[in-house]
Amino acid sequence: MPEPEDDALALIQSKPEGVLQSELWKEIGVDSRKCSRIVKKLEDNGLIERVEFKKEGIKTFLLRAKRLPVRAEDLLAGDELIPCIACELECVVEECHPLMDWMYQLAIVENSSK
Repeated sequence: MPEPEDDALALIQSKPEGVLQSELWKEIGVDSRKCSRIVKKLEDNGLIERVEFKKEGIKTFLLRAKRLPVRAEDLLAGDELIPCIACELECVVEECHPLMDWMYQLAIVENSSK
């Protein structure tokens, strides 16, 4: 079962424009006090940033996910670097020939090693 911190972080990460703290607690189903503790923990862990925000004259905070550095292992499939990294083509993923070729090669290597 997901923890409220996980739910809060997932919700904040899903909204690049940010989430108001005054609305977050309602969205994740906790009281405002518990939400404040969750937000503090996420902020202390460097996962989100809080920006003061006024909504209808009432002060609240806009919460945004911080961009985490890309992990090298997320760019690799086996020993192969995903071709999209330096690609400048504007394409639809399902129709991208370099990506399809790369995936095909991975499937061949994976099946031949079994």
